[in-house]
Amino acid sequence: MKRADCIKALYPELGERLVVTIMGASAQELYDLGHRENFFYLEHAMGLASSIGLGLALNLPHEKVVVLDGDGSVLMNLGTLATLARYRPPNLTHLIFDNGSLLSTGGFASHTTSGLTDLAAIARGAGCPKVSLVTSLYEFMEAAAEAFEGNEMATIVAKVEAVGPDHYGMDLALPENAFRFRRHILEKQGSRGAREQG
Repeated sequence: MKRADCIKALYPELGERLVVTIMGASAQELYDLGHRENFFYLEHAMGLASSIGLGLALNLPHEKVVVLDGDGSVLMNLGTLATLARYRPPNLTHLIFDNGSLLSTGGFASHTTSGLTDLAAIARGAGCPKVSLVTSLYEFMEAAAEAFEGNEMATIVAKVEAVGPDHYGMDLALPENAFRFRRHILEKQGSRGAREQG
């Protein structure tokens, strides 16, 4: 299973959700499908996409939040799984693409390559309430659909091939992306407030 195929299959379902990606391949593959103002590509901050996603989910309980993460990033910030388990916002879906490689920083093997380090088991042990391990595109979409329709924080570990995009480069700098993402959230919150008052 390829991460790019997972993201492509998921893309139509992300229109109304706030999406935070890690740096590198996940960000590039999502961007190449077509940028949306509700996408935030967390460049140059490996390991922190889940932390940003948690903050968004807790502070914006009416929004659905999706984090596109990777094994290398999760391994750099393992404590995030315990923090996610503690707060467990029901509007958060945490997708971890495990390719057993630090693909975006040189292709070095990650700790999950040998099979000794099991991110799904670590997430369960940390107390994350709903954890799935998937190895096919069908299983991935089935788990994602269940997570999106449910009312419980979900963690999905998807075992994917160590294959990345054939290019890297976005016509969107991090400060601009952050500004536009924030503006999207504020405008959406303003529209919701107006509807509730009306």
